[in-house]
Amino acid sequence: MIDSKFIMFFLGSLGAFNGLILGLWLLLFARVKTVSNTFLGALLLALSIRVGKSVLVTFNPTIPKVYLQIGLSACLLIGPFLYFYVRSTVRNMSDVPRPWKWQIGFLLGLIVVGALFCPYAIYPDLWNRYIIKGIYVIWVLYVIAAVIAAGPLLARLFSRKTVAGMRLLTPEKWMLTIMIANLVIFSTFALAMVMPRQCSLYFSSSVLFTFFLYGIIIVLALRSSQQRKTEQATPVKYANKKVDDDAAAGLLGRLEQVMQQQEIYKDPALSLAGLAKAVQVTPHQLSQVLNDNLGKNFTAYINGYRVNKACAMIASNHPYSLEAIGYEVGFNSKSTFYAAFRKIMDTTPALYKEGLTKADTI
Repeated sequence: MIDSKFIMFFLGSLGAFNGLILGLWLLLFARVKTVSNTFLGALLLALSIRVGKSVLVTFNPTIPKVYLQIGLSACLLIGPFLYFYVRSTVRNMSDVPRPWKWQIGFLLGLIVVGALFCPYAIYPDLWNRYIIKGIYVIWVLYVIAAVIAAGPLLARLFSRKTVAGMRLLTPEKWMLTIMIANLVIFSTFALAMVMPRQCSLYFSSSVLFTFFLYGIIIVLALRSSQQRKTEQATPVKYANKKVDDDAAAGLLGRLEQVMQQQEIYKDPALSLAGLAKAVQVTPHQLSQVLNDNLGKNFTAYINGYRVNKACAMIASNHPYSLEAIGYEVGFNSKSTFYAAFRKIMDTTPALYKEGLTKADTI
């Protein structure tokens, strides 16, 4: 019979290891390079180091103190990275603000100073009495700031109103899920610090991290598979099942309302099935109407709205960069945005913007 202690160790270490891998992948190899993805990767790295420390100390209390210091120092970055991730997602930032860079640099400096001049192995009492508590204070302050930053999205999530525009986009849903997961993990760590004799409570954060992480990985994999199928699907016209004109007109009216008022096209994971559900028809009927009545497949139809919105943002001198505008209107990569823009507008976003600037100066 497998020892239950071994199972717990396996679950905890599995989450820490895969969190490191996923964090590095987001930082170095992710196809979509955004500020929010960067901070999500950094957040996963910091959390994985902290969780790894919990696993090691639970099953081997005699490990060198340097590993304890590394794990505790990672806590100094978890809160800031969570806040920066939430804030950059809510505001769809394309650049890291300078104050954020200063904050990260300052915290990294504290970690280096602590390692050089106040190592845990030499000053354990100082760490246990003051430094660890200070780290948790910084952590909780940034967690509170993250919740405040996510306030508008939380209000929309729990609102009972059904007016158009209340729908959360997929990145926003992901952000709220990850933020809530961090709140749960932080709470278990904080309670374990208040009640140090509760070993099960202390280790539960590691197990929770594993389950949250694998839930995220599974959903990401399903979304990626669904998106590939949508992108690769070849639209088929069903000549013998043409939707009658009255039904098609009603469907197009509902479709126009959803696209204009809810701006559902901004969701980068939007699929034919998802749009069909929003207008309360089957994917088959929606595809048929798009092909027969508009002469477009699903991708061309959605990209048309995205490019038109991008043009409007460029014309209004929106402060976002061109790449950030592409992400804002629903494209999931810079190359996809530029290819769709060129196909529809017969020019690049940069040349389009340049043409508007010249027209204003004439």
